[in-house]
Amino acid sequence: MVALSVNALDVGDASRQARDLGYTVLVVRPARTWAFTGVRRQARFPLVLFSQELLALLNAGLTLVESIEALTEKEHRPETRKVLEGLITRLREGHPLSAALRQFPACFPELYSAMVRAAERTGDLSDAMTRYISYQTQMDQARRKLVSASIYPLVLLAVGGLVTIFLLTYVVPKFSRIYAGIGGQLPFLSQLLMQWGQLLESHGTTVAIVFLVGFSLMGWAATRPATLAWVVGGLARLPAVHDRLHVYQLARFYRTLGMLLRGGIPILDALNMASGLLQATWRTRLIDAQDEIRTGRSISHAMETHRLTTPVALRMLRVGERSGNMSEMMERIAGFYDEENARWVDWITRLIEPVLMTVIGVVIGTIVVLMYIPIFELAGSLQ
Repeated sequence: MVALSVNALDVGDASRQARDLGYTVLVVRPARTWAFTGVRRQARFPLVLFSQELLALLNAGLTLVESIEALTEKEHRPETRKVLEGLITRLREGHPLSAALRQFPACFPELYSAMVRAAERTGDLSDAMTRYISYQTQMDQARRKLVSASIYPLVLLAVGGLVTIFLLTYVVPKFSRIYAGIGGQLPFLSQLLMQWGQLLESHGTTVAIVFLVGFSLMGWAATRPATLAWVVGGLARLPAVHDRLHVYQLARFYRTLGMLLRGGIPILDALNMASGLLQATWRTRLIDAQDEIRTGRSISHAMETHRLTTPVALRMLRVGERSGNMSEMMERIAGFYDEENARWVDWITRLIEPVLMTVIGVVIGTIVVLMYIPIFELAGSLQ
């Protein structure tokens, strides 16, 4: 028995490399590192760019192998180049593209492989690539709206936090030194502020170490999936946020279903592939809805029974069932949800910005007033 170290994209890639060298793989473990996983995260495979370039080469008349070879020749990143070389190797061995994609699950999600597999049956790979590019672009656009809406509030919090830290770590100790010989009774909060300044004067190094350790632990916890799940779960319990999260997940769910149905994938398989976009509790509902659809119930009835739709979406699903165009109707449902979410994000952003500015102003103003209260006390004693 030997231990082998390889540079791989994921566990499956490491196993394949070891088997290619003649080994029998017993167990695969990721290499341990002291760096934060958020900092040392591996670069993601540029799936949308790969699809766009592959589509352009296929439309130009190149074969599939020639197209991927051209993409490999121009690629400079070793991780991406290794994936493309692996695809070429499997295509030359006679595997279809969908089977080659499934060998790299970390780079090509199941939705992508299933879409390509359905396109191979009908021979419309270019159309499938076009659908996926449009689908992913719309998904990224909705995500970018959320990110851009959160930038300004985060900047406000960062600036306010830095000003507060500057006051507490530099200005307050200076004032506490000046007020050290002043007698008289000060308000309780002013006394606490002055005691904080004296603590920094006498034990500043220890306090700095404690704060650095605390911030490091907070940064480490922020990179943990369990922390993100806990934060999302806490936000989901708020009534207004819960409704918005519900609508956001339904928008992604129906958009994915529409793309898969348009690609020729059966409804039950499409529901199973899109289930990962829902919360765990909703996946149980989706399984029950799949059982009803399997027994002959309509999609709209199953979704309504298990609370996987809204009144507006339910009406649109019924229209899609009557017209026989469920894929287009599900994409319209997703578009309707996206517009509703965009309006809500715009409204909440307009509300949060003045609230944050007010809170930061109150905090900073309170610190400044508490620092100047001893001056007022001194002026009163002189009179």
